[in-house]
Amino acid sequence: MLSRLRSGSVRNLDREFDCTVRLLDDSEYPCTIQRDAKGHYLIDLLCRHMNLLEKDYFGIRFVDPDKQRHWLDISKSIIKQMKSQPPYTMCFRVKFYPTDPSMLKEEITRYLVFLQIKRDLYHGRLLCKTSDAALLAAYILQAEIGDYDAGKHPEGYSSKFQFFPKHSEKLERKIAEIHKTELSGQSPDTAELNFLKKAQTLETYGVDPHPCKDVSGNAAFLAFTPSGFVVLQGNKRIHFIKWTDVSKMKFEGKTFNLYATQKEESKIVLTYFAPTPEACKHLWKCGVENQAFYKFEKSSQVRTVSSSNMFFKGSRFRYSGRVAKEVIESSAKIKRSPPEIHRSGLVPSRSCPSISHGSRLSSVPRTRRRAVHISIMEGLESLRDSAHSTPVRSSSHTDTFATHPGKTSAAEGNERTSVIADELYSPAGSMLPTPVSEPGLESVLLQQEHNPTGSCGIEEERESEVGVAAEAEEPGRGTAALPEGVSERAEQEQVNTFVLSVVRLLLVTVGLLFALLLLLIALTESDIDVAFLRDIRQTPEFEQFHYEYFCPLRRWMVCKLRYLLSLLIDT
Repeated sequence: MLSRLRSGSVRNLDREFDCTVRLLDDSEYPCTIQRDAKGHYLIDLLCRHMNLLEKDYFGIRFVDPDKQRHWLDISKSIIKQMKSQPPYTMCFRVKFYPTDPSMLKEEITRYLVFLQIKRDLYHGRLLCKTSDAALLAAYILQAEIGDYDAGKHPEGYSSKFQFFPKHSEKLERKIAEIHKTELSGQSPDTAELNFLKKAQTLETYGVDPHPCKDVSGNAAFLAFTPSGFVVLQGNKRIHFIKWTDVSKMKFEGKTFNLYATQKEESKIVLTYFAPTPEACKHLWKCGVENQAFYKFEKSSQVRTVSSSNMFFKGSRFRYSGRVAKEVIESSAKIKRSPPEIHRSGLVPSRSCPSISHGSRLSSVPRTRRRAVHISIMEGLESLRDSAHSTPVRSSSHTDTFATHPGKTSAAEGNERTSVIADELYSPAGSMLPTPVSEPGLESVLLQQEHNPTGSCGIEEERESEVGVAAEAEEPGRGTAALPEGVSERAEQEQVNTFVLSVVRLLLVTVGLLFALLLLLIALTESDIDVAFLRDIRQTPEFEQFHYEYFCPLRRWMVCKLRYLLSLLIDT
């Protein structure tokens, strides 16, 4: 009896796995998932926890042991998508940015999107002019600490928070001036909505940059926004193609091709090269999902797409969720009482236990950060060959940057092999630094000083479950060399892909020939009186085949069928 109980408990342990999901406010939600649980189970679990109904804009992101990012496929088994050993660590993030944030029905949804865009601003993915940057930061201050109070907010209070990768004292004074004079009286939800409306007008709203190279070998960043496909080089948008103009996207190996048709029926083909085949496939899948979400009127219009022009080759993928128009229509039907939200700060507001996780002051005090020591060009060089698409790190706690390098390295060695996480490298390596350090320039990248020692610019976070990528530890380097094992594995995977393509071609060819042969036999043995079939039946070869092979085979099959029928009748 005891042994039976033990065996049953072992089976239960084998069927359940521990999982931790980091939410947008950097709190953690631990849960247990079954072996056969699919992605939509975890999404539904998190949304129930946060009391969130407009869940189609959000997704779960994880990083595999090769440091390649992935979005969790809600239609597939969670365990089968994981390439690491449990316990698993993932992140809850905005996957599809709302085309118009003001169309979001509920305040809880706007709040979560606000947290995501605030992260984008801090990590340098949201480029803007100095004046826009000051206004966005002032909205954050108003939402989190409320109206300006001379007794509680001394001179220079805005410098205690870091909204961007780097900013000047002049910008800090501008932020404080706007907060004091222009935003007084705005409630947190109003300030957040105004923040979203302003962010929506920026060209890089919703950008999740994928590092690539063009045909000339120049670094570029490909991204998908609610409006369409964009290509960024430096701080400039060099290509923008609306989703309605994108005809198809293909990839093979590291090569990504986008086909578009613009005005006067002119066809455009853009070709870029990703760092690895896995990064290229991730780029392609993100493009397919974004185009399906924003372009189509109904989810029934979404079709399975192939990564190759040849039907027997490449990957096949289909977006399995609802499209933007359906989500907006569904949101309009929500009639429940607004869920309560807890916001810490000087402004009284409603509270919600489900998302009450302490202070929302997510900016990092200046006293606990160091100057950024890496030049922007070296930052781009060190990250454009990375398998990651964008750098995301925690920025919600004021003590996350007070880590000693020795302890960080030890934690990395202990945890790197067993944890899948979203946040693997520091904000110092931000791929698209926010241009706010030089006032008066429309869109100029941050000028960051070079660090001769090659150490990280911003101190690494104290998060034991996150391993820091090797290329992020030494951002002063140029292109990071892949480890020998990773290089050999990539070559082996390329060989396996080629062999698999050849095998597919052979199997398809043999299958077609066999099907044609069966069809020809069926036609010739039928009573159909067609001239070319009559000519075939009169040839000596066909008569020999008919009497020596086909007739005996037909008699054998009829005999076997009668035998099986007799067995069924007897039983």
